[in-house]
Amino acid sequence: MIFMIFQDPAGFPCSGWPTGPWNGNSIKRMQLSETSYPVYSSLYPPVDPYACALVDVGGGHRLYLEQCGNPKGMPMVYLHGGPGSACSPRHRQFFDPKICRAVLFDQRGCGRSQPRGALTNNHTDALVQDLETLRQHLGIERWLVVGGSWGAGLALAYASSHQEVCLGLVLRGVFLGRDADIDGFFHGGNSLQSLHVGLHGCDAAAALESALAWEAWEQSVGQQRAVAPRGLPLAAAEATQLVDKYRIQSHYLVNHCFRNDAGFLPSDGALVGLPVAILHGRNDTICSPQAALDLHQRLPGSLLHWAEGCGHDPFEQGNAAALVATIRYFATHANFAL
Repeated sequence: MIFMIFQDPAGFPCSGWPTGPWNGNSIKRMQLSETSYPVYSSLYPPVDPYACALVDVGGGHRLYLEQCGNPKGMPMVYLHGGPGSACSPRHRQFFDPKICRAVLFDQRGCGRSQPRGALTNNHTDALVQDLETLRQHLGIERWLVVGGSWGAGLALAYASSHQEVCLGLVLRGVFLGRDADIDGFFHGGNSLQSLHVGLHGCDAAAALESALAWEAWEQSVGQQRAVAPRGLPLAAAEATQLVDKYRIQSHYLVNHCFRNDAGFLPSDGALVGLPVAILHGRNDTICSPQAALDLHQRLPGSLLHWAEGCGHDPFEQGNAAALVATIRYFATHANFAL
């Protein structure tokens, strides 16, 4: 099966697709498919949220939550990467504002959620429960779950325990949280443990040095060239935000993402009948393409799309085009099959 989306002169997918608010179309079973389909699209124009809130989810955490698009459109939730990162205004632009009710939030300790950088009661099971708390808070019966990188792994964890409330999954740049996935990013060795010690020690200068080193390594892996850490000084707010981000990330990674050796890879026979689209950059060096292939093979009926020439950055043209097109296709068809 070839999943093709063509562009109309206005720059968006064909006007022949169904439009308007979501009408609850039934979800069809997909055929096993590994595709490399042409997608021609771009981000939607910037949009402001129509609602924002801080939601108390327990455990001393309040999550920043925003909604954008059409309040009567198909409900969708976006799970940002990291762990430790946050949502940005550009993430809103993956969703067609005419037909999508997009829910975005910053995970525990991240971004605008409070308290930022907090590690207490911050683990994968808590994040999964947060999704349920937010869904019920918003009065949403079922939603499409869209996750990128770490967010893709979190989406799998959520769907594995709450499949009945998931319309489907769109997973980009898949991170499965296995030891092999973590070791592959750090190229083995003791780098993770050393950075973790520096980030969580009492020396603020050492913590910032470790955060800058992690940031530079991430860029080096992604760009496949040596990138030196940024020089000092940094503005105080920027330095604090950077340390908070990598403290959370190291907290999860040294604890194996609070999962067993299988990470977020579903068990055999799991997620049967759930529409799943896997989008991965063919040249992704942050999250190995092997993880996407492993997941695809574990989930018969899933769709796998390789973004040719793309790495891990969700805003690379090929990655962004595939994500925009896949989300819109599901919003108008309630499945990933032609």
